[in-house]
Amino acid sequence: MAMDRFGRKVTTLRASITEACNLNCIYCHREGASTSGSIELGSRQLRLAVEAAHRVGVSRVKLTGGEPLLRRDVVALVEAAASVEGIMDVSMTTNGTLLARLASSLIEAGLRRVNVSLPSLKPERYRHITGCDALDMVKEGLAAAVDAGLEPVKMNVVMLKGVNEDEVQGLIDYASKVPAILQLIELERLGRASSSLYDELHLDLSEVERQLEQQASKVVFRGLHNRRKYVLPTGQEVEVVRPFHARFCMGCNRLRLTADGRLKPCLMREDNAVSLIEALAEGDLEECIRRFKVALELREPYAP
Repeated sequence: MAMDRFGRKVTTLRASITEACNLNCIYCHREGASTSGSIELGSRQLRLAVEAAHRVGVSRVKLTGGEPLLRRDVVALVEAAASVEGIMDVSMTTNGTLLARLASSLIEAGLRRVNVSLPSLKPERYRHITGCDALDMVKEGLAAAVDAGLEPVKMNVVMLKGVNEDEVQGLIDYASKVPAILQLIELERLGRASSSLYDELHLDLSEVERQLEQQASKVVFRGLHNRRKYVLPTGQEVEVVRPFHARFCMGCNRLRLTADGRLKPCLMREDNAVSLIEALAEGDLEECIRRFKVALELREPYAP
């Protein structure tokens, strides 16, 4: 297992496979990438990157974007990541708009889990947040993911002050019907929300957590980012993700690969990325492994 100089285990490669997206979310952080690249890694290059990651101790891969399902070869990319011996889990984050027609093919290719963004159950609010009338498509995608056998399905909700903060109970009820684990996510000061938008929309989730703790029949502490999972009397699970505190950083177990082939030791920083582009283009596994080790050495907890 990989470990950085602060004793943090690194088990997961979070790989963006495209910067393109069919939504225009007001809080998008673009996986911490401040520059736009014109390159997208192909399936052979992705497989090489995953192989190198595994050689340094990574056992899990999460494919992200942009919107990963916009890649026409997304099934081949999933298959490439899943084909690396020793990779125990391949998952994906998606906005869900294209999931209904692809869920079965993705699970056949080796996808095991999926996180679907659903910022509101109210059509007008969903349109305001994402810039698109796609709520019904996302609901169809969630249903298709469950039917295909992806497990668990998670619903990701970025909580926004004055926008969707009154929907917590409705989201809990809807998640129980899907069924899906509900993740309530505190807005990050990153990407589009790095300016005044953060001050306008950031919602401290302390009160939400307090209410969930009062309702919960069980509270499970998760090592990943030191978050809590609240199990309600109905059996519904709700996780609260709060990015900006030291405990979040100390629980971080990820390296990130950008869509254009750069390794990011930290979501919040751009100044210490390590390029894999040349090594991937040359098919040089040993050089890829070396650069992964460099990225591991550059990892350090970050507090804005």
